[in-house]
Amino acid sequence: METPTLILIAATTLAACLCLGGAVYEALVVDPYWPRRPGIIQSRNGGVSRVRFWLPAPLIFEVLLVVTLVVTWGDARVGAALLVALASHAAMRLWALFDLIPRAAEFERTDPADVDERAAVRWTRKNLLRLPLLAVTSCAMLTALALA
Repeated sequence: METPTLILIAATTLAACLCLGGAVYEALVVDPYWPRRPGIIQSRNGGVSRVRFWLPAPLIFEVLLVVTLVVTWGDARVGAALLVALASHAAMRLWALFDLIPRAAEFERTDPADVDERAAVRWTRKNLLRLPLLAVTSCAMLTALALA
């Protein structure tokens, strides 16, 4: 495989792993604490702005993945790994877009005193379920890189 194609696959793999790393960080550092202190996830109250990461990072990965699929379309082994990455990422992304993100935005907009802590804890537990899908995506990308 040519060097530019390898660099493209490596960049796509890096983007996938960054998304996984961001989710792990969120699960270990942010999610255990914000249900009791919702201001942590509200940038207007001095908290983190999750949208600063979660808007560009997956979008960059998705664009790179589509370009990588087009460029490597003739290679069946690499293509199969990329399709696994696409399927697992699409499943996670659709679920996030229609369930997790709207609820997260609601928590971020709600006055900290009015946030239902039990609902917030339920959200953090559901959010953990993204990790296996992100891990599958990252592993599939690493596999594609190794096969290239």
